[in-house]
Amino acid sequence: MANFLSKDFLLQSKTAQTLYHDTAAKMPVIDYHCHLSHKDIAENRQFNTITEAWLEGDHYKWRAMRTMGHEEAFCTGDKSDFEKFMVWAETVPFTLRNPLYHWTHLELQRYFGIHEILNKYSAEKIYRKTSDLLSKDPDFSTRGLLRQMNVEVVCTTDDPLDDLSYHRQNNQENEYTKIYPTWRPDRVINIDQKEQFVAYIRNLEKLNGFEITSFDWLLKALEERMQHFAAHQCRMSDHGVEVVHAVAYTREEVNQILLKVLQGDQLVQEEEQKYKSAIFFELGIRYHQFGWVMQLHLGALRNNSPRQLASLGPDTGFDSIGDFPQAQSLAKFLGNLEEEDQLPKTIIYNLNPADNYVMGTMIGNFQGGFAGKIQLGSGWWFLDQKEGMEWQLNALSNLGLLPLFVGMLTDSRSFLSYPRHEYFRRILCNVFGNEIEQGLLPADMDWTRKVIEKICYQNIKAYAFE
Repeated sequence: MANFLSKDFLLQSKTAQTLYHDTAAKMPVIDYHCHLSHKDIAENRQFNTITEAWLEGDHYKWRAMRTMGHEEAFCTGDKSDFEKFMVWAETVPFTLRNPLYHWTHLELQRYFGIHEILNKYSAEKIYRKTSDLLSKDPDFSTRGLLRQMNVEVVCTTDDPLDDLSYHRQNNQENEYTKIYPTWRPDRVINIDQKEQFVAYIRNLEKLNGFEITSFDWLLKALEERMQHFAAHQCRMSDHGVEVVHAVAYTREEVNQILLKVLQGDQLVQEEEQKYKSAIFFELGIRYHQFGWVMQLHLGALRNNSPRQLASLGPDTGFDSIGDFPQAQSLAKFLGNLEEEDQLPKTIIYNLNPADNYVMGTMIGNFQGGFAGKIQLGSGWWFLDQKEGMEWQLNALSNLGLLPLFVGMLTDSRSFLSYPRHEYFRRILCNVFGNEIEQGLLPADMDWTRKVIEKICYQNIKAYAFE
C-alpha cells in the first residue's frame, strides 16, 4: 500500500517517477491565467492568517462548506478567521476524492512542511503554525510565496478600465516574478445586462474623455485602452462567456442597437446577439494586430441562485457547467477572422466535458503560421482535477498534437494554489510513463523528456512571452 502524498504521489510507474523528478519538477512556472490580486503582489502583502490566504474568495472551499450545511457567515460573513478555519478543517475529511482534499494537503506540505492530515483535531495547531509563518516570515509574503514555487510569470485578469499602476510597480520592484495584465472586456460585451452595461460605457467615456455616440466611437475608446494595456506589456486577452456569437449583422444595425440601449430602451435577443457578434469580431481583429493571445473560456452557467445573487452578488460560488451549443457559432467566428487574415493565436477552454472532442476537432480547422497556433486549453474550473485533466490530455492526444500543448495554469485567486502545477505535471508524467511501460509508446526518454519540458514550460513561453 502506497503512503498518501509520498514523493511518488500520482506516479504509478518507475518511468513516470523518473520523468517527473528528473524533468517536470525542475521547470519554472508560467501562470498565464489567474485571478491573483495585482495589488497584493505590488504591496507584497503579508497575510495575517491562513484563513486570509486560503478562504478569501475561494469558491471551491465555500461550496464544500455550504454543502456541509455551515452558515454563510463562515464563508463570506463576519465570523472570525479562526472560526472560519475550524469549520473548513471540519469539512476537509468529507472532501475525500474531491480535488480539494489533494490540493489542501499538497499546499500544507509544499509551503509549510506539514504532513499531518487536516481535521478538527489537528486544526488549531496547523492554524497557529501556518498563520505565524504567513504573518511574520518574508518568505511567506505574496512575492515570497511566488518565489518559493519558482513562478516566473503571472498574468492577472484585468478590466479595460484598470489603470494598471500596480503592474508597473510590480515590474519595477519584483526581482523574480514578472506580472503582466490580461485584457478581460466581458462587461463591454454583456449588453444583455443593460444597467451594468450602460454604467460601464459611461465610465469608459469619463476615462477616455469623449462621448461614445456610435459603435465606431466605442471601438476607438477600446483601442485607446488596449494601447494602455500594451504599454504595460499585456500579452493575453480573455473572455468568460457562455458562447461566442457570430450571427450576420451590418454596421448600421450595430450602431442603432448600441444607441438604443444607451437611451434606455430594451433589446430583443436577436439585437443582443448581433451586437455581441460585432464586438467579438472587432476585438479579435485587434488582438491579432496587437499580437495578443485570445483566450475563450466557454460554457459556464453563472449565478444560478437568485437568492444568493441578491444577497452576496455575482461570482460567489453559485455557478455550474452549462450545456450550450458551441460548435457552429465558434466555427463561424474563427472562420470570419481567418477569412480576413486576422485570426490571433487562440486558446479555447470548454467547461462541459462533453465538448472535449468538439473543441479538440475545432482547433484543427484553423491552424497555420505558428506551431500550435490554436490550442485546446487545459482542464478548467470544474475540470481541473485528475480525471478532467486526463480527459483533456486524451482528447488532445487523439485529435491534435499533444507535444505542442501550452500546459497548465492556476485560474486561482489564492497565492497558495501553485501546487496545482505540480499536480498537473505529475498527472502528465504518469500518462507518458505508464504508456511507455505498457509498450504503447517507445522508451525514447530523450524525446519524452523534451516533450515534458515543452508542455510544462517551453511551449507557453514561446507562444506568448518571447
